[in-house]
Amino acid sequence: MNHVVDEQNGGFYGAVTNDLEVRNDVPRSAILCARILWTYSAAYRRLGGKQYLSMADRARDYLTRVLWDHEYGGLYWEVDCRGNPVSDRKHHYAQAFGVYGLAEYYRATGEPESLTLARRLFGLLEEHGYEPVHGGYIEGSSRDWGHLADARLSHRDLNCRKSMNTLLHILEGYTNLLRVVDDAKLKAQHRRLLETFLEHVLDPRTGHLNLFFGDDWHSLSGDVSFGHDIECSWLLCEAADVQGDPVLRARVREVATDMAVAVRREGIDRGDGSLLSGRTAQGLVDAARAWWPQAEAVVGFYNAYQISGQEEFARAARRCWNYIQAKVVDRVHGDWFKELGPDGTPNGASYKAGPWHCPYHQSRACFELLARLNDP
Repeated sequence: MNHVVDEQNGGFYGAVTNDLEVRNDVPRSAILCARILWTYSAAYRRLGGKQYLSMADRARDYLTRVLWDHEYGGLYWEVDCRGNPVSDRKHHYAQAFGVYGLAEYYRATGEPESLTLARRLFGLLEEHGYEPVHGGYIEGSSRDWGHLADARLSHRDLNCRKSMNTLLHILEGYTNLLRVVDDAKLKAQHRRLLETFLEHVLDPRTGHLNLFFGDDWHSLSGDVSFGHDIECSWLLCEAADVQGDPVLRARVREVATDMAVAVRREGIDRGDGSLLSGRTAQGLVDAARAWWPQAEAVVGFYNAYQISGQEEFARAARRCWNYIQAKVVDRVHGDWFKELGPDGTPNGASYKAGPWHCPYHQSRACFELLARLNDP
């Protein structure tokens, strides 16, 4: 609220450095705006406060007025500070976060147009993203919803037809929309995607998620992302709860516990309790610490404790929270450091806010734990 709002051009700066220098030359991503929309909508819904509603209103306006493609529908990937498209592709990951944020804004305010736009994004994803032969959703589309030659989400990802990350956040968006819409098609597609995770994305032998796929679900990588594993474990439970099927709910809880066991066994730094980033197929461990896996570890491990009763999960959540308080929270400039070295030293070159550096993971972790600790 204090450092990222662009009063001159509207919306939010493309990036702000760790020491609060504005970088308005950095393009403005739909991801950042949609996550700000979710965060402040959730803050207003849960905590009240006109200042949170004002931020949610600003994000909703910028997302639907500037980042929205008024010719073909859907969200551009990036625009410049004047609102001109820099990357006009329609990556389905961004559309999913649009669903997620707009549904939360509707939950917070009851404003009907936000629900209409969330449902429109759902329709676009179903029309252009759903892959009907093998199920699941392809990565993205061109501006006019045609073929997208390079569908990589970032430079770290493979150029593939389907990815765990995009599927996970489509599931997350659909879960939030299903909370406010009684729609048979939405509920059916949401369940299909949940079952896709159980049948194709999760490797039951290891308890880890496969990351990249061809259309027929053959895995293209043996890498492991501990942060996504633990995040997915509790998002699957949330999705099953919204479905309201006790048999499915029990099945998902068993799977989620197994996933949390695998992460606790292989992904935790035994010294400080933090979560490692991941591991390559060759067994090389990425020992860097990013902010978001720490946030997801706190929620995911506490969720595993709630559904299993195993005390070691509660201890893992507490140790990671202690690491966050000791190392990740920025006591000088506010918020959390977004990247740290293996020894907990912050990477001062990383953005405080930027295309991928947002308030959603850490805010959501706090919202989740407040709710779960008050209703264990």
